[in-house]
Parts: sequence; C-alpha cells; structure tokens
Amino acid sequence: MSDVAPAPLILTLALDAPAQTYFDALRQRHFPPAINYLAAHLTLFHHLPGAERAAIEGHLRAVAQALPPLPLRVAGLRSLGRGVAFTLENDELRALHRRLQTDFAPYLTPQDQQKLQPHITIQNKVDPAAARQLLAEMQVDFVPFEAVGTGLHLWAYRGGPWESLAELPFRK
Repeated sequence: MSDVAPAPLILTLALDAPAQTYFDALRQRHFPPAINYLAAHLTLFHHLPGAERAAIEGHLRAVAQALPPLPLRVAGLRSLGRGVAFTLENDELRALHRRLQTDFAPYLTPQDQQKLQPHITIQNKVDPAAARQLLAEMQVDFVPFEAVGTGLHLWAYRGGPWESLAELPFRK
C-alpha cells in the first residue's frame, strides 16, 4: 500500500481543433520555452482531489453528455501583469462552472471558489515590459472571433506536464 497521495485533478474545457491549433501556435511563439510544457487551455478548476477521481470523472461524464457544444466568443486580450491572455465569453460556460462549483463545493480550494474569468494564456512569467509590448502589438490587429467548447478534459497535476486522464465530449 502506497502512502503517496493521488495527484490533484485539473479540469479544462476542450476546444475545437482550429481554435486549439491557433492558441497552441501563439503559446509556442510567446511562452518562455523552458516552462512551456502544456498546450493552450481554458482551466475550469485548478485543484480537485485525486482521491475522488472515480466519482468526479463519473459525474463530469454525465454532465458533459447532457450538454451541447458551447459557442465561445473570443472577446479580447488582457494583461496578466507578466503575460497575456485571450478573454472568452459564454453565459452557458459560466452557468456550467457555477453548477460544478455547487457539485464540488466540499472539495474546492479558495481559487476554485472564485467566479470564472474564462481565458487562455499565451504568455506568462515574462518581464512585465515584454508582456505589455506583446499585448500592445496583439491589440492592434485583434478582431473578436468564435471558437467552440467541445467537452471537458480531466488531468492529473504531477508538478510539471499534466497527465491526460479523461476526455469527456459534449453530446453531438
């Protein structure tokens, strides 16, 4: 029997392939290479208990199968201080997050109890001046566009790259 606690779980929103490719390319270009070991992602929950994986995954599978794909408006860019992120809007996504906050209330960290601010980070942990410069450059040509949330993705956090545990597609 192992005394090692199961890795915490992270829940993200899966994106349609064109949007994922677009955000990944920007992240490859602008994220510091030494710490860029993740694909672009929209995090819904940062730390759910790994010991509850079976129950959490089963619940998320049922929730995902009941939802249609979510149209997302990529509405703008925002400063993260030491990075840049795209902001995304969808009322159904916010409602889903609130529902899951209620469902997972006993497990939530203070960070995961907060209101969802949907975003996809393409740069982080850089000098603030470099982040301001990238934000200014990207805002010049930015035009809002659409993406699609295609499901939920459950990951294990092991201190570096995340381990994919389950892809839970929304109903077709």
